[in-house]
Amino acid sequence: MPPRQREPRRGPGRPGRPTTPPVAARPAALALVTLLSFASRFHRLPEPPHVCWDETHFGKMGSYYINRTFFFDVHPPLGKMLIGLAGYLSGYDGTFPFQKPGDRYEQHNYMGMRGFCAFLGSCLVPFAYLTVLELSKSLPAALLTAFILIFDTGCITLSQYILLDPILMFFLMGAVLSMVKCNSCADSGPGDGFFSSAFQSQLIGNNLHNVSIPEHLAYGSVITMKNLRMAGGYLHSHWHLYPEGIGARQQQVTAYLHKDLNNLWIIKKHDSDTADLSDPLSPVEFVRHGDIIRLEHKETSRNLHSHQHEAPLTRKHFQVTGYGINGTGDSNDFWRIEVVGRKTGKLIKVLRSQIRLIHVATGCILGSSGKTLPKWGWEQVEVTCTPYMKETPNSLWNFEDHINPKLPNISLDVLKPSFAEILLESHMVMIRGNSGLKPKDNEVTSKPWHWPINYQGLRFSGVNETDYRVYLLGNPVIWWLNLVTMGLYFLITICTAVALKRGVQLTYELKELSRVVLRGGGQITLGWLLHYLPFFMMGRVLYFHHYFPAMLFSSMLTGITWDSLLKFCAGFLSPSTTARKVYGGGFLVLVLLILYSFYLFHPLSYGMIGPMASDPSSPMAGLRWMDSWEF
Repeated sequence: MPPRQREPRRGPGRPGRPTTPPVAARPAALALVTLLSFASRFHRLPEPPHVCWDETHFGKMGSYYINRTFFFDVHPPLGKMLIGLAGYLSGYDGTFPFQKPGDRYEQHNYMGMRGFCAFLGSCLVPFAYLTVLELSKSLPAALLTAFILIFDTGCITLSQYILLDPILMFFLMGAVLSMVKCNSCADSGPGDGFFSSAFQSQLIGNNLHNVSIPEHLAYGSVITMKNLRMAGGYLHSHWHLYPEGIGARQQQVTAYLHKDLNNLWIIKKHDSDTADLSDPLSPVEFVRHGDIIRLEHKETSRNLHSHQHEAPLTRKHFQVTGYGINGTGDSNDFWRIEVVGRKTGKLIKVLRSQIRLIHVATGCILGSSGKTLPKWGWEQVEVTCTPYMKETPNSLWNFEDHINPKLPNISLDVLKPSFAEILLESHMVMIRGNSGLKPKDNEVTSKPWHWPINYQGLRFSGVNETDYRVYLLGNPVIWWLNLVTMGLYFLITICTAVALKRGVQLTYELKELSRVVLRGGGQITLGWLLHYLPFFMMGRVLYFHHYFPAMLFSSMLTGITWDSLLKFCAGFLSPSTTARKVYGGGFLVLVLLILYSFYLFHPLSYGMIGPMASDPSSPMAGLRWMDSWEF
């Protein structure tokens, strides 16, 4: 690997680059935000001790799993299975009916299920913190994101009840964190050959990724063959011979799990040479199902060969060798090529066609046994010719690499594997059931455009001044800050992209900020769009809580955007102490604003008793900033 380029030297306290907290501060910061997250989600978790909102559905379905009762649902089952498991492990016996909101739990143990959801909801904060830290390399950006999620009343409320939302968001944020961590270590490595050809075509850096190759096999082509058995390897040969006493003392043929020039073979007609096929003016002749061919090893010019000598390790299988000189051998080099599920005469496709090679003289089938050869075979995988016609992945191959300058190339995008049929029916049934959901009586539905502006919440519990009321509504300051930041981010992105396009010379610090804004912020923005825009095309009933996965992304974008903006503003100030004051002061103002708004609105999550907010004597009087809020 080339040596890493050193960063340009920067003097201490250079303007525009506020001092980065020491690495030792990061574990302490992570511990702090994790502790605050768990404390905020587990505070008053038993309250209220009755069924709230959709607990009636998901608690009931958890009971079904505990009681092993079959039922149909519109969602994939994992979330409800986990709720059932949490209840079972915490002593809940599955007998509570979960008939309607307001039913008291009495002696039934519901805390295990609520606690499980609160635990997963608490993990969202450290996940988001680590994601932003990885994308921005900025501790303040990660902390700002964490504080936004810790002190958002909506995120707290969704995490404290027996719901699917915290489970969904836990796996979502876990996947996002895994993705950004994986992208930071994105170089492909030596393990590609363990995976199927179609899988490899999706790996960035793999020789099959975004490559164009001829689609149909032709005589004279240089190819590699991959066995379809898991870790079956590539058909391979090398100059070494089988040792004395191991069948015929001819050239070894093995299966090798890594990319190598010794995996290359030339397809030839069984009864003629390919010299004329190398002539650019000679016509192209395609290989077809049922043809009899020879495979010449490109590096050693010996043919793929088999005979009735016993294989090295697998009894009753025949040995496979490399035989001949400069492509000249005998009739034991002839193989009939067959494509699974195709008729005689059909063309053979690279990657997608699953083929067998049947030895003409003995009728055996070429295969990879999966057994590892001793040191004389370089601990590669044994290749045999099996006389048994049983069709298994061991005896099936596909063509992967394909080189033929006389053929037009096609993109491998057209050869992508299709989605597994086994999942299709269940998902189609769930989609149909989900799209047909209709609102119940007196249920508060909403439209997607309502959500980012925090237009209307959801009653989780209680409807009048004598009830213990919980109301799902985002912290308005946080949500409106996220909304403003979204527009600010698009403006910054346009300005940055134009500056880079026009070749404006930027300092090292501004280049780093540009990278964070365009790459890190771009990934987060894409996540927000993917989790928000599809709702505009849905015909099913929609609720406010559907926006919360997208809200996670908008909160992370807020952390990245304000950190970059404050650094940019500080970069124009001198001396360095002034720059640090502007950066630190801006960050402190945002945090204090978040904390104060949480102080005002925290009863929405932890429960309100007494007059409604429209009553001047209510503790929430003056906080009903929008007429559509009903608390």
